[in-house]
Amino acid sequence: MRAIQFEATGGPEVLKLVDIAEPEPRPGQVRVRHEAIGINFIDTYHRTGLYPVKLPCTPGGEAAGMVDAVGEGVTRLKVGDRVAYCGGFGAYAEKNVVAADRAVKIPAGVESRTAAASLLKGMTVEALIRRTYPVQAGETVLVHAAVGGVGQIMTQWLKAIGATVIATVGSEAKAARARELGADHVILYREEDVAAEVKRITGGRGVPVAYDSVGKDTFEATLKSLARRGLFVSFGNASGPPDPVPPGRLAQGGSLYLTRPTLFDYIVTSDELDASAGAVFEMIGSGKIKIDIGQTFPLAEARAAHEALESRSTIGASLLIP
Repeated sequence: MRAIQFEATGGPEVLKLVDIAEPEPRPGQVRVRHEAIGINFIDTYHRTGLYPVKLPCTPGGEAAGMVDAVGEGVTRLKVGDRVAYCGGFGAYAEKNVVAADRAVKIPAGVESRTAAASLLKGMTVEALIRRTYPVQAGETVLVHAAVGGVGQIMTQWLKAIGATVIATVGSEAKAARARELGADHVILYREEDVAAEVKRITGGRGVPVAYDSVGKDTFEATLKSLARRGLFVSFGNASGPPDPVPPGRLAQGGSLYLTRPTLFDYIVTSDELDASAGAVFEMIGSGKIKIDIGQTFPLAEARAAHEALESRSTIGASLLIP
């Protein structure tokens, strides 16, 4: 089968299309014939070596498709089931084997492409806004990169809860999209003083929680945007990892909290996985969240997909289509 691999870490040019043996499911596993493959920023962290991986590596941890083989002892799924999964490696390929208890069935009303574009990002949002910090109606929240794959889902979900959303974006075109998604206030973070704008919007108080997936470029502004005892949720490094922060800086900012959550600590068990995925698919099925697949690339063009993602020229989710 065809797959994308890299034998050394580096830029997008290390991604190569190769032919590899089709995997066979072991006990407790299923094999999924992919219909769509999710592209996520964590894939670039693996490719660059920011997050070390075993080489050679077939990247990608999110896809949707049809189960075409099951291993011994699998009862959760059967051949012919439409499923989605996230986590691990090997998704940048025509097929992959995954643990049966880490895949979820796709409801009839959700397309495979939508599932591949939303499962990882949607469960990330569910964990961040319902469990890392349970956002309440009426609260004002800061969301960076509000029209990226995660940001679009987060903005819509927060509005469905009844929160007020302050969105940051990098261009006027993205600002218009953020408003379409329901953002109440939009800040052009390259041109405006984010913290000053947040304080102006909130009457000097700041926000109780801020969600930052950008990293280095926005880190200081995010700290300065928080209210007393506010929570800084750092969940990505799109602009590079931020500089170390001495604990005293949190005290100076108003007894602030800083957390660096990862989704997989929130979906450890099958029950947690099913509950989180179920919440995502329910929001999509109800129409409260619309998944914007902004761009698709053939599997063979994974390099171009990564170049687009890292240049921040994408809007919404990106997919590879085998």
